[in-house]
Amino acid sequence: MNTKEKKRFYRHNRIRKKVSGSNDKPRVCVFRSSKNLYAQVINDGENKVLFGMSTLTSSMKDKIKNGGNIEAASILGEAFAQEVTKKGIKKIVFDRGGYLYHGRVKAFADGARKGGLEF
Repeated sequence: MNTKEKKRFYRHNRIRKKVSGSNDKPRVCVFRSSKNLYAQVINDGENKVLFGMSTLTSSMKDKIKNGGNIEAASILGEAFAQEVTKKGIKKIVFDRGGYLYHGRVKAFADGARKGGLEF
């Protein structure tokens, strides 16, 4: 791990001390790479991943050209919110994964809110 990844790892651990998902409000964790964005709904009480989606998903590849930009993040957020609400989840806890809340992470969160998730 390089220094930048280590700092993000420490920030994420610091956030995880305060943020955890439950049956009522599962945690949505975001991971961003240079070319793609990934999101998962996690129930920390049972240590289970309830749902996951990324810009590499086949349904998303048709909608977006490049998975590593703000436009793709907002489209992913809306589609993610629609799929999660189909599973009966409306309220979530947002875990930004140690990243700053701006750019692609903020675009994903705004898209998820626009899609119907509450946090």
